[in-house]
Amino acid sequence: MRVVSGVDLVVIGANGGPDRGFGGSARAAEGARLLAEVLPGMCFDAGSAGCRVTAVDPAADANTMLTAVREAAARPGRWLVVCLVGQLVADPRGRRLALVTGGSTADNAYRRGLAWDWVVSAMVHGDQEEALLLVDAVADRDTWAALERGGGEDGAGELLSYPRVPLWGRVGRFTAGRRGRDAVLPGAEGSFSHALTTVLRHGLPGAPAVVSPIDLQPAVAALLDGGPDAAPSAGTPGARLLVPPHGGRLLMRNRAAVRGALAGLSLSEELLAVLWRESAPTDPPST
Repeated sequence: MRVVSGVDLVVIGANGGPDRGFGGSARAAEGARLLAEVLPGMCFDAGSAGCRVTAVDPAADANTMLTAVREAAARPGRWLVVCLVGQLVADPRGRRLALVTGGSTADNAYRRGLAWDWVVSAMVHGDQEEALLLVDAVADRDTWAALERGGGEDGAGELLSYPRVPLWGRVGRFTAGRRGRDAVLPGAEGSFSHALTTVLRHGLPGAPAVVSPIDLQPAVAALLDGGPDAAPSAGTPGARLLVPPHGGRLLMRNRAAVRGALAGLSLSEELLAVLWRESAPTDPPST
């Protein structure tokens, strides 16, 4: 019987380059950095030592990004978590999506971008027990219209409405030019990557020491543009929330529970610091 453990985390924050139309990816590298720094230590079953992290260069091309996902998917493990941060673009027919990569222009952005289908296919055929795709992205007017057409076979919205792998995150609307300055960019304050890492760092007061993504979702949504009342299916007029599924076995450490447990003890600051780092076991009973 094969015994597998650990988390493979692939973080992709794609900088679309200087084209003004792809300014929605200007903070993508920052969002990717936040996720790569915070997520490994929060994975309850693995911790930092058991989390293999691949952080892709923001200026990399689509082939390099896809290779990173495929290589991670080929390693046996319990979980494969892939993070996509940046701007999405639809194909000319509005049926498929891609993450805009560096040096793209309006004429070639989809062709040279990281195709959503490629990423999902690699994850579906991976050698892990479970997979989760984290999305912190924006879409321009035409791509947003393709997403809004819903989950029919002729629209890109099907990729978000009926995903082949579980999704968690936010897709916002972005308009180039002055109006785009008011948009919440992936990686900036109010974005999914910023909200998720903030919640993980501070924890959920009153919650158990171990929480799942669905447990974290209300607190994350409260920090997102649109607030906690945004509908998960349609989203606010300028954003669409992707809510994680129930029942997954990926568990996260709740730092607030650890702080609460230690608050009433009379211990030195040095010992508290050690307990803080070592409080959560790395090999809990299987869930």
